[in-house]
Amino acid sequence: MGESGDGRHLIENARATGDPDYAIAVELFVAEEQNHARMLAHLLNAGGPGTKRSHWSDTVFVHLRRLMGLRLELMVLTIAEVVALRYYRALADGGRDSVLIDVAERILDDERHHVPFQCRRLRIGFQAIPTPARKVLRELWRLMAVAVIVVVAVDHGPALRACGVSRREFMADTVLIFCGILDRVFVPDRRTS
Repeated sequence: MGESGDGRHLIENARATGDPDYAIAVELFVAEEQNHARMLAHLLNAGGPGTKRSHWSDTVFVHLRRLMGLRLELMVLTIAEVVALRYYRALADGGRDSVLIDVAERILDDERHHVPFQCRRLRIGFQAIPTPARKVLRELWRLMAVAVIVVVAVDHGPALRACGVSRREFMADTVLIFCGILDRVFVPDRRTS
C-alpha cells in the first residue's frame, strides 16, 4: 500500500524547493514506487491472498510523512526505504518462488538508488541547522527508525521467518543499515571539528 500512493504531497514539496531537477527526480522516484506497488499487487493477486485496502501502519506512515514539510517527509520515507532494503533482501535470498525472488531483486535494485537520493537531499536540508539541533534531530530520527523497524519485525515476523530471517536478525541488520544512513546525512560540521 505504501508504494501505491500518488505522491502528490511529496511532488508538491519537491516543486516548492525551486529546484526543477529535483522536482523531476522526485516524480521519477514516485513512478518507481508505483511500479513496485504494481509488481507486488500482481504477485499477491497471483498467489491468492490479494492486496489489502487499508492497514493501520500505512495510515500512520502517511499522516506522519505529511505532518511537516519536505524534510520530515524525506526522513520518514528514508526509514521506509532502509526497511525495504533489508526486507526485500530477505525475500530475494529466502524466497522459494522464482517470481517472488525476481520481484524482490528488482525492487532492491531501485531501493539501492533511492536511499542515496534521499540522503543527499536530507544532507542539504540539515546543513543550515546548528550542530546542537542536528544532534537532537539525529537522535530523534534514530529512535523513530528503531520504532518502525520493531513494528515491521513484529508485524512481518512470519514472512521473515519463512525466508530464514529471525525478527532479531532483521532488526539488528536494519538498525545497522540505518546507522550508516545517519552518518551519511549528518556529516560533521567542519567549522566545529
